[in-house]
Amino acid sequence: MIKIVGADITCPSARMFIKHNFYESKNFVGFLDSLLTQFLESRKLQLTSEPKVIQLENGLRVVMVDIPFVRSVSFGIWVKNGSRNEDDSTNGISHFIEHMLFKGTNKRSAKDIADSMDEIGGQVNAYTTKEHTCFYTRTLDNHFDIALDVLSDMFFNAKFDNSDIKRECNVILEEISMYEDTPDDLAHSLLQQAVFENGALGRTVLGTQETITTFDNAKFTAYKNANYTPNRTVVAIAGNLTNCNAVEKVKKVFSCLADSSNLSTKIGNSTEPQIYKPNFIKREKDIEQVHICLGFPGIAAGVAESYTMSILNTILGGGMSSRLFQTIREEHALAYEIYSYHSAFAETGIFTVYSALAPEQLGNVLELTFAEIRRLSIDKITQTQLNKAKEQLKSSYILSLESTSSHMNSIGWNQLMLNRILTADDIIEKIDQVNLDMFYQLYEKIFDIQQVSLSMVGSADFDYSLIS
Repeated sequence: MIKIVGADITCPSARMFIKHNFYESKNFVGFLDSLLTQFLESRKLQLTSEPKVIQLENGLRVVMVDIPFVRSVSFGIWVKNGSRNEDDSTNGISHFIEHMLFKGTNKRSAKDIADSMDEIGGQVNAYTTKEHTCFYTRTLDNHFDIALDVLSDMFFNAKFDNSDIKRECNVILEEISMYEDTPDDLAHSLLQQAVFENGALGRTVLGTQETITTFDNAKFTAYKNANYTPNRTVVAIAGNLTNCNAVEKVKKVFSCLADSSNLSTKIGNSTEPQIYKPNFIKREKDIEQVHICLGFPGIAAGVAESYTMSILNTILGGGMSSRLFQTIREEHALAYEIYSYHSAFAETGIFTVYSALAPEQLGNVLELTFAEIRRLSIDKITQTQLNKAKEQLKSSYILSLESTSSHMNSIGWNQLMLNRILTADDIIEKIDQVNLDMFYQLYEKIFDIQQVSLSMVGSADFDYSLIS
C-alpha cells in the first residue's frame, strides 16, 4: 500500500513519486483518490489537535498547543487588564507598566533584557489594549528556557525605579505626540471616545500628559499588585514543545503568584456596562486629507453572531473585492483607502467604516458609503457570494495557524477573555453554519441610521445631516 502523509504534490519529488506509481498501478484514479484522502486526513489531524488547559492552584491558567512540525515556540503572558480597568486619575498606567517591564529587574538591566533575546535570535515585545495586556516572546524551541526565564523575570521583578519612570515618561509623551500626528489612528481612537463618552471604553490606552506625569513607583506597585493577579492571568504557549517539558517548568515559575480566588473578577473597574451611544466628534487639523470613521453598534466578543459578523464585514468592506472598495476606490476613484472592521469588547462592540479622502470628496464618499450599505438590503447577496466570503475567512484562518505567534495569540486571547478555546475544526464548522437568514438578521440589527456615529480628522466643512 502506498502511503504519503502531508506531501506537497506540486514539488518535483512528489510528481516523480506519482509518475512512478502511476506506471505501477492499474488504477490511476483509485491511486490519486487514496493519495488525496491520506493528505487531507493528515491535515485534519494537524488542525484538530486540541490545546491543553491547566489551572494552577493559585487560579492562573496555562494553555498550550504542541506543533511538532515547526522549530519555534511563542510564549505569552496575558493579563485581563487594560485602559478600561483604570479611572480618570490612572488613565494610561497599564500601558506605562507595560513599558516599565522592559526597563530592568533586580538581576537584569534594560540592555541585559535586550541582549538576552538578541543572543538567541529571539523576539520579545508587548502591547496594551482596552481590555488586556500581553507580554510575549518568540524563539527557537531549544531556547524556550531562556525565553521563560527572561519574560517571567520581567513580569515578577520589574524595579519601577523612579529615575527610569521619569525618563520613560518622556518616551510615552513622544508616543502620544506621534499618535496625534497620525490622523488615521487618531480617527479610530476618537470614534471610540465619542461613542463611549465618559465611559471606561472611551479612555485612551496611552493616557494623557496630565495623568502619566503623576505616576511613580508607589502607584505602579499598588496598581500591579491589585490587577496583575493569577485569576486574571493566562500563560499561553504554542510551538514545538516535544522536548521542552513546558508544563512543569511553567508550574514551577508561576505557582509563586499569590492565590487570588477571593478577589472580584468583574469586568474592569467600571460599575456600569459600556453602552454604544451615537455621537459625532471632529478634530481640526491642517492636513491634505480628511480621515473619517463611521460607526455603528456592534456585538460583544464571543457571541454566536461573531462568525456572521466576520462574513458581513468581508462582503461590505473587508477586502479588495468588497462592495465598498470596488465602488468607492475602483469605480469612482474617490479614495485611496476604504475599508470596514468590527471591534468586539466584553459586552458591546463597534462596526467601523474608515476612509481617507480629499476634503471636497467628503459628501460624495459618505453618500456612496450609505448607498452601499442600503444596497445590501436591496441587491441581496447570493448563496454563491456568501460561500465566497466563507472561503476567504476559512483560508485566512487556516493559513494563520502556520504561525506559532498566531496560534499563541488565538489560544491566549480566547482563554483569557472567553474562558474557552475552540479547535480549528469547530471554527470552520461555525463559519459554514452561517446562512443568508442569519446574515440579514445581523444586518438589520447593525445598520440603524439612527445609531450612526462619525469621527473626523482634518479640515473640511461638514453637514451632520449627511449622516442623519
